[in-house]
Amino acid sequence: MGNRTIAALFALLAAAALALPGCSRPDTADVASPREAPTPGETVRQLTAHLRDSDLEAFARDAVTPALHAQLDTAWREGRTRWPLDQLPFAAHLPRAMAALSAPDAEKTLQQGFDRQLANASLAQAAEFLTVFTVQYILQQGDFSVSEREHYPQLVQALGAWAGQAPIGDRKRAQAAIATMAAAAREAQLDSDDAFAEAGMSTGLQRMSRVLATGKQVLAAYGFDLDADLRDMQVQLQSQTGDLARVRMQYALAGTPIDTVVNLERRDGRWYVSDFLRHAEAAVAHRGPDERP
Repeated sequence: MGNRTIAALFALLAAAALALPGCSRPDTADVASPREAPTPGETVRQLTAHLRDSDLEAFARDAVTPALHAQLDTAWREGRTRWPLDQLPFAAHLPRAMAALSAPDAEKTLQQGFDRQLANASLAQAAEFLTVFTVQYILQQGDFSVSEREHYPQLVQALGAWAGQAPIGDRKRAQAAIATMAAAAREAQLDSDDAFAEAGMSTGLQRMSRVLATGKQVLAAYGFDLDADLRDMQVQLQSQTGDLARVRMQYALAGTPIDTVVNLERRDGRWYVSDFLRHAEAAVAHRGPDERP
């Protein structure tokens, strides 16, 4: 369990700031005034500013319409979704990973697992295999939009290149990372599906925001500074026709250029990233295992 927990946490933490459009803080000149609805480009910058601030609650609030947000809150409390956390890789294992990190003996148990399977190991070959496998899955399977099939493979390849040379097998770094993440997980008190449901979306995302912020610090110790990599991201309006728009994002991730376009749509006078709406609506429509259609 130890190596799987560590691997899942690394993937989740990295994806939290990467699977969503960018992470750059908006410039003052690019932020709409409170009296004006944000433009498509400003919408992307606003959402990514929330992520840069590790504010998942604010992200969830602004990523969907108010009506959909209310429905998501209900679905979260009923245990039918943990959106937007559901969109992360290995999301199904998140409660187990949080439970393993929260355990009283987590530092000892996870360190022992690390020493058995990861200490001083090179992950270059494994990273290369997983990169190829994951890219093929995104391109050929899964519920991905055209935009996601363009964006996500670039992220996976950049992450794979980083993982292949990162000092993940360094025992001292791992010891510090495990201790840091264990403390953050215990503070979050989200160690089961029931705990996530009981907390509700707002409180649950507030707690996970602190875990995300801590995780960014851990990744930086491994040479993966997400905020620094994305600080110079360029956001440009590609096209706008009626209530549909396309925004281009260009940035570098661990030295790998990323160039992608996201689709937005306007609802009730405000712009939203289409993929976020699609996944959120699917989460609301999802029924629990004991529910009948």
